[in-house]
Amino acid sequence: MLFVLERPSLRARVSRMSVASYHQLCESDSRAVRTELIRGIVIDKMSKSPLHGSIASILQRILTPQLPPHFCLRREEPLTLRDSEPEPDLAIVTGAHEDYLLVHPTTALLAVEVAVTSPDDDRAMAEIYAEAGVGEYWVVLPKERAIEVSRQPEGLAYREVRRYEFADELVCSTVPGVKIVLTNLFAGISA
Repeated sequence: MLFVLERPSLRARVSRMSVASYHQLCESDSRAVRTELIRGIVIDKMSKSPLHGSIASILQRILTPQLPPHFCLRREEPLTLRDSEPEPDLAIVTGAHEDYLLVHPTTALLAVEVAVTSPDDDRAMAEIYAEAGVGEYWVVLPKERAIEVSRQPEGLAYREVRRYEFADELVCSTVPGVKIVLTNLFAGISA
């Protein structure tokens, strides 16, 4: 079992399944329960707080106009990986939205998780994103007004992990022209 599934908060919400079976479940399931497939285990997704939704929306609004041609930003849409199908809060992938009408992307240049109540769970996802070759992974920490950035995937880990604080500018290393000034993202949040 891999580290991400050793988290008690995730273990309480699991069911085992293959990616193919998960796709069939998604097409036929009428329970309206939001789930993700992580390492072959179906996990119920947590509900999102107003802070979580607002930060994800602000990030989307900041990043979208910066995207170069032939890149698209996806919000809460799956990435189909070897044994997982996570739905990062935001992901920047190559191509256009129309390229993914029949299949989900199998990697991303940037994946972003907003971590309001579950930062350790989101940090643990780094192994899955690194294994899939996701070039850069951000864990956004609104309550701390910081972003933890993982870069240079190698195996199940990232070789570089750096924390950006409230006054910093974060320049994405994998998508040309994408940057964010953290004060613009966290302006309405007091320390």
